[in-house]
Amino acid sequence: MIMLDAFFQQARQGRLTAIRCAHCAALAMPPQEACAACRRREWQTVPLEGSGTVASFTVFRVPPRGGASGPPYAVAQVRLREGVSVLGRIVDIPLDALAIGQAVRFRPLVEPHQTGIAFGPAA
Repeated sequence: MIMLDAFFQQARQGRLTAIRCAHCAALAMPPQEACAACRRREWQTVPLEGSGTVASFTVFRVPPRGGASGPPYAVAQVRLREGVSVLGRIVDIPLDALAIGQAVRFRPLVEPHQTGIAFGPAA
């Protein structure tokens, strides 16, 4: 999907983006084919600030088969200021200090052949 490729290219460059439905103004992240609210396919890319709060999280202590290395690590659902939620890996925050409601900021998680979404301390 071309929109998804562009989303990760922007993230790799340190810019977090979403798409806004041109018909009903609903935000979606990551990009999707049709608007969940009105089922239209009229999208505009919009930049996001990248700041939000941890809505929930889980700590992985055993790596998934073929997945990320270096456990333990946390993945959180982050509610961004713009109102959309996204999953991302937590970086630069000790696991025992991670809390629901904690302020975080987007950080690209860049690896040689892929880019991931990550969040670190807000300050």
